[in-house]
Amino acid sequence: MPRQYPHEVIKHMHTFRDRLIAWISAASVLLITLLFLWLVLDIFFKGFAGLHWSFLTSAPLNAGRAGGIAPVIVSTLLILGVCMLVCVPAGLATAIHLSEYTVRNPAAARLIRRSLDTLAGVPSIVFGLFGASVFCDLLGLGYSILSGGLTLACMVLPFMIRAGEESLRSVPQEYRLGASALGFSQYSVLTGILIPVAMPGLSIGLILGIGRALAETAALIFTSGYVLRMPESLLDSGRTLSVHIYDLAMNVSGGEANGYTSALVLIAILVMINTGARILTQRIVHEVHI
Repeated sequence: MPRQYPHEVIKHMHTFRDRLIAWISAASVLLITLLFLWLVLDIFFKGFAGLHWSFLTSAPLNAGRAGGIAPVIVSTLLILGVCMLVCVPAGLATAIHLSEYTVRNPAAARLIRRSLDTLAGVPSIVFGLFGASVFCDLLGLGYSILSGGLTLACMVLPFMIRAGEESLRSVPQEYRLGASALGFSQYSVLTGILIPVAMPGLSIGLILGIGRALAETAALIFTSGYVLRMPESLLDSGRTLSVHIYDLAMNVSGGEANGYTSALVLIAILVMINTGARILTQRIVHEVHI
């Protein structure tokens, strides 16, 4: 027979386990917060001295050791814009299809989800080789902002689709049933109820996608290149901030100072985009509740 413990002992054991879990959770949060602050403060103190208006508006000089990063910022925003222009509609449409239209074909839905999960784990260098082969060579786009943006879109789509699908699936089924009972069309249910209610989760997928796109380096070296000049069209080669930081840190002697300042600008852009996305999401959710 199993050993019987007094009720007081069992209660004490449960209390100890609860406290232990709380302590471990608090320690994990503290550790992650300290690592984040260490990283951000290190970049801030080493890069803030070189941050001034001319650094943001002038072209690089002496292989990036001097001058600014204006062409790099423009190239980064253009590549990110191409990526999001492809990812947002394609990712949202695929997420809607998986959450709303695959109920009668679960086998196909499982296959698509496993494919997306596999793509999410593919190394970025593989996407870079794919982009160089398909977009640069096969489609004749060459080393260009368009090739880099399309390659990033292939990388970001799995994250956005899965996040969007889970957000839409988390909307209570009663919303769909109530809308159907009132005679709403499927389009009205999607645009008026499901998408606005799922907007917080959709915004998280968007923020994760933007974060990966801004931080990507390996794939862009093979597709967009790293030419230090102001792009005149989407077919021009361009260097992103992440590639610029890598080049200053690894290939340019004496470029560490501008590398830290460029990293600070990259973090600032990411924070501004994330903040804007959250504010827009809160407004949409607020309007829905009203």
